[in-house]
Amino acid sequence: MPVEMRKSGEGAHRKRLERRLAAFIALAVAGLLLAAHRPGLGQPAGSNAQVVLHGAGATFPALLYKKWIGEFTRQNPDVVIDYKDVGSGEGVRRFLAQSVDFGASDGALTDEQLARGGRLVPATAGIVVLAYNLPGLGGELKLSRDVYADVFLRKIEKWNDPRLRAINPGLKLPNRTIAIAARQDGSGTTFALSNHLSTISPSWREGPGVGYLIDWGHRAMRARGNEGVAALIKIGEGTIGYVEYGFAKKLGLSMASLQNKAGQFATPSDRSGQAALAGNMRQMPENLRLYVPDPDGADSYPIVSLSWLLLYDRYADQQKSAALKRFVTWGLSSGQSYSPELGYIALPAEIASLSRAALARIE
Repeated sequence: MPVEMRKSGEGAHRKRLERRLAAFIALAVAGLLLAAHRPGLGQPAGSNAQVVLHGAGATFPALLYKKWIGEFTRQNPDVVIDYKDVGSGEGVRRFLAQSVDFGASDGALTDEQLARGGRLVPATAGIVVLAYNLPGLGGELKLSRDVYADVFLRKIEKWNDPRLRAINPGLKLPNRTIAIAARQDGSGTTFALSNHLSTISPSWREGPGVGYLIDWGHRAMRARGNEGVAALIKIGEGTIGYVEYGFAKKLGLSMASLQNKAGQFATPSDRSGQAALAGNMRQMPENLRLYVPDPDGADSYPIVSLSWLLLYDRYADQQKSAALKRFVTWGLSSGQSYSPELGYIALPAEIASLSRAALARIE
């Protein structure tokens, strides 16, 4: 097929996916709006609420945080919490502008940002999966380290590429172009993926590099939030993309097993995520900015990230400070029990203890 005709066909396919995505997200947003008006998730249902906390940031932990907010405010009707899942990049910006009471990010604050009165409190953790849509594949897709790096670099463009066939014998890999779904907003999920790819691939490190935003050029279809990327994958046959495990699990997406540092293929699960964190605890610095871009351990899933709440060292409003500390303390204890069912990793006891100590120092 002439190159011009192939590009035209891919362009038309992309436009069809974008139209379907718009309809899909419209339905999802309608559901979220209904949920947002339930007591405890938006404005108070009655007149008893005394303290209102505003937060903004990562979509990665949004499913868990919304569960926390619903449960905590039901038990503590004197507190109302409004959390906007606008992405890590925007969450950091709003936090530094002091337009919210707390932020949330999957990429930690820099030394300069911490020096401006910020504090990192690890609140949860999760894994970034490579989810795909390949009907009739006939089995579980495996991706070696060099292969999935080169897929995102577009050095591998077809699903039936010889390198993919070599590690997936017996699977019905189609002769079709690999479509990539990626984030278009500033994203801690993108940071976690790009940090990992930069660690394992010199070509990625010298090319796209690490960041909340990656210049995908014409290499990818883009959507906002983990929910947007998950929707692109759900409706687009031949698509692969990166999303937080809980979003992929919620939509029933197929997820690839990835080769880890020890050379083993790890299936995304709570167990493989826990192994990645537990085996790398010794690296935790005093400021709690722990990145694990390529975890040790035969059982470890290779793309794992802590997710931090961003708090101020001092709050002028002592009622807000007290309410926020009550909420986060609850999240670090009772709230952790909701992690597995929603696709997150409950914090290891050592990390939760360090988080509580950091919280106790906030005034």
